[in-house]
Amino acid sequence: MNTVAPDLSDPAAPPHPDTHVGPGSRRSHALNSYLSRVSRPLMAATRYGPSPVAVRMLRATRPGVNRSLAAMCPVPAGTAVLPIATRHGDGQVRGEWVGTVDTHGPGLTRGRDRPIIYYLHGSGYVVCSPRTHRGLVARLSRQTGFLAFSLDYRLGPEYRWPTGGDDTIRGYHWLLDQGIDADRIVVAGDSAGGHLALDLLADNHRTGTPQPSAMVLFSPLYDPSFATAVAHERAGARDPIIDAVAAQKILRLYTGDADPDHPRMRIPLDDGITLPRTLIQYGSLEVMGQDARDYHQALVRAGGDAQIEAWRGQGHVFQMFGRLTPDARPAVRRASAFLTESVTAH
Repeated sequence: MNTVAPDLSDPAAPPHPDTHVGPGSRRSHALNSYLSRVSRPLMAATRYGPSPVAVRMLRATRPGVNRSLAAMCPVPAGTAVLPIATRHGDGQVRGEWVGTVDTHGPGLTRGRDRPIIYYLHGSGYVVCSPRTHRGLVARLSRQTGFLAFSLDYRLGPEYRWPTGGDDTIRGYHWLLDQGIDADRIVVAGDSAGGHLALDLLADNHRTGTPQPSAMVLFSPLYDPSFATAVAHERAGARDPIIDAVAAQKILRLYTGDADPDHPRMRIPLDDGITLPRTLIQYGSLEVMGQDARDYHQALVRAGGDAQIEAWRGQGHVFQMFGRLTPDARPAVRRASAFLTESVTAH
């Protein structure tokens, strides 16, 4: 069933029967406060705008931000990881297979019928990596029983738009060329990874490439100009982690002078497009909540089967922090169940 999220900033807004609202624990509030401190050095780099000084500051602060996020999202014991770097077509595919060690070995056997999670990590297009998100990807893999491939796509400011999208499309075709059927592939991602996923779906439609069977997105980015989030913030939204104006400047280190209305920036879904079943989760406190709602509505208008969940008291991609907030665990369980059900029903 297609669902519409209520406006949780309005306490009088009626609950929607198909939108799960999490408890918003005290530990979640503490986590949001800590994450605001982790992100502060990154946000500070933007005071100089998209300049050489900002680039130098970003490069100086990025390793520390990545280490902090990886430490806050620990990898479950018994996780197996296999790095990949290979040529495909006109470029490279880099990333890592993630699975669970079992009695038969490292648990990375692909098998033709074993479902695959194609994970696209969030980044603001300038930070993070498969390593920062390995804990979340491992939990999705463990709870679904699927093998996961987490893509290491190119980031700004070293690379500019649309290299991340090109890498995403290339990675998907590489999976297909491994003999994996599209109906055994599910896409998952967060933040900027949501925008990459939409770029992939649109390209698949243009090229006649079969679509994945399902998609789960956490706090997805819909408008990479970040104008939507800035407008939401100016209308009164107060995100505990993200400063929308600062984040907009960070994104420009990747998007540069790209036309915000270019079809690979604000991505249209053409009539007749086949879309995977989709679940979107976002936190009620985040300034990117409108992006999540716009993303959901775009899928619905294009005829997709899309569900959306707003989790009360949560910030951006709270699902990463299962050890630090109890609200992350049920969200990831619901996402995993959705993926399992979607592949089974396909």
